[in-house]
Amino acid sequence: MMLETIINQATIETPRFDLRPVRVSDAGLIEMYISDKRVSRNTSSIPHPLPPGLVEAFIGRVSAADRTEDAWVMDGTKMGGGEVMGVISLTRVDVGQSEIGYWVAPAFWNSGIASEAVAALVAANPQQCRTIFATVHQGNAASARVLTNCGFCYLGDAETYSVAQGAKVPTWTYSRKQH
Repeated sequence: MMLETIINQATIETPRFDLRPVRVSDAGLIEMYISDKRVSRNTSSIPHPLPPGLVEAFIGRVSAADRTEDAWVMDGTKMGGGEVMGVISLTRVDVGQSEIGYWVAPAFWNSGIASEAVAALVAANPQQCRTIFATVHQGNAASARVLTNCGFCYLGDAETYSVAQGAKVPTWTYSRKQH
């Protein structure tokens, strides 16, 4: 029997689902969802097609004691929903500053899950951030609405390399000051 590593990361509750640390047992569902080109093309770091071992490496990275990225699964089992509906993360970029990133499985799009997850993570502020940044591909207006609805302010246009698209893509950059 393989025991899962217990990491020092709190579960964050919302009315409909919990944000809980990623587990090794989540690998199959995460892989199934991020293998969908509709998901990967809206991120900068998820390649398409998905190479073997990428999900396991991600889980190892966010479970490590010396990690710089904390990740939570959007787990809806408490209300009869999916065990993995998406993933949200905070990556430390500087003292008091982190970058938020998230994806939601297509089956749960347009359900408010992303907005609820971002709002809950911002309210919990587990990394004690003064500022949280976010970058959204300009073709992903729904994700931009999630951020503005959660109090993020538009900073400007930029570009980033998307491994799924194999090209630079235009982005919008946002930030949110914490109180």
